[in-house]
Amino acid sequence: MWPRLVANKILRKPLGSNNFVTDFPGNDSPDGLVVEAPSFDQPSSNSTPTIFNHHKDTNTHKYKVFVSTWNVGGEEPQQDLNIKDWIDTSCDIYVFGFQEIVPLKASNVLGSENSSICMKWNSLIREALNKKTHYYSQDNLKHDKHDHDGNPNIIESSNNPREFYCIISKQMVGILISVWVRSNIRPFIRHPNVSCVGCGIMGCLGNKGSVSVRFRLHETSFCFVCTHLASGSREGDEKLRNSNVADILSRTSFPRGPLLDLPRKILDHDRVIFLGDLNYRISLPEATTRSLVERREWNALLKHDQLMMELKEGQVLEGWHEGAIQFAPTYKYCPNSNVYYGCRPGNKGEKRRAPAWCDRIIWCGKGLKQHEYGRGTSKLLDKISSQFQVSSADDFLCKGSTKSSSFKI
Repeated sequence: MWPRLVANKILRKPLGSNNFVTDFPGNDSPDGLVVEAPSFDQPSSNSTPTIFNHHKDTNTHKYKVFVSTWNVGGEEPQQDLNIKDWIDTSCDIYVFGFQEIVPLKASNVLGSENSSICMKWNSLIREALNKKTHYYSQDNLKHDKHDHDGNPNIIESSNNPREFYCIISKQMVGILISVWVRSNIRPFIRHPNVSCVGCGIMGCLGNKGSVSVRFRLHETSFCFVCTHLASGSREGDEKLRNSNVADILSRTSFPRGPLLDLPRKILDHDRVIFLGDLNYRISLPEATTRSLVERREWNALLKHDQLMMELKEGQVLEGWHEGAIQFAPTYKYCPNSNVYYGCRPGNKGEKRRAPAWCDRIIWCGKGLKQHEYGRGTSKLLDKISSQFQVSSADDFLCKGSTKSSSFKI
């Protein structure tokens, strides 16, 4: 089995664009089952049948989008992990990107994906977004209505229906992206697809690379690219990261759709957001970096931030945008602490990892406006988030946030 898996990965055998996890259209099962299913280009049976049959919608529809990236360092989420405080529940679309959901060891890189970890993250997201949407019906208990096994029926409350559904969730080794939408806009989303690009070992394995998802909302195409770029703090390592980005842009490809009118490449989409552990560092001596971090002199540090310098010089993603960084570097903390590596007294053998803003969210698209960009902290790890307000017409607005990094659009 392993030789076949390895050969497929080395030969860059493409993954089916419909090969992703989604809430089954029209699925009302009480346990919120997530299953693998093909693309749902047509409206489900419970949606308005005329939505896609008339002329193009020229109205402007504005939505809030929450985008977040989180390198979890190979740590498995515990059932009592509370991510509700991290999520702004006022948004309409949520895009969660994770890196290193499994340790990047050979068995995980060369073997088949462990989907159980992916399911745990999706379950936590579902619970945080929807709270508790099912309950034991007191009315049913009164009338002694039971299922065939004698258990009280579990039904969905008509006063509190499930609010959010997963439209796409896709994993490649340690990279996971999961997209959730409010139930009222689900009927307007079409052509969800995925594309995976490995840039790691031998330039093709999935320990580094990207998982990209795309869909069309009304008449606007969106592409979200969850990435984990090459690591390294030596001089010139930023060029490896630039090369990874170029590889992702050239090799990511989506189907053209039944009418051959859908964008195939990342940059062909109307709105594009890169999120992930981009791994760009600060080009200063380690002692200088740590001293500036202690004094919270972010502007002095950002003048030497590799990603900002590469963007400014047009070496990578020329013309793209990022919100103002007004938070502490997100890399790299000792486990279960708020102390950077190399800062704990008495740990002389500890790896020296200079602080940096490795976790980033950058974007391009006419009319996008990022409203929030910030970081959050948990004992498991750092997460960056951003929020945008967006519209599905040309005058698109956006919001954004980061540690994980979060972004609202």
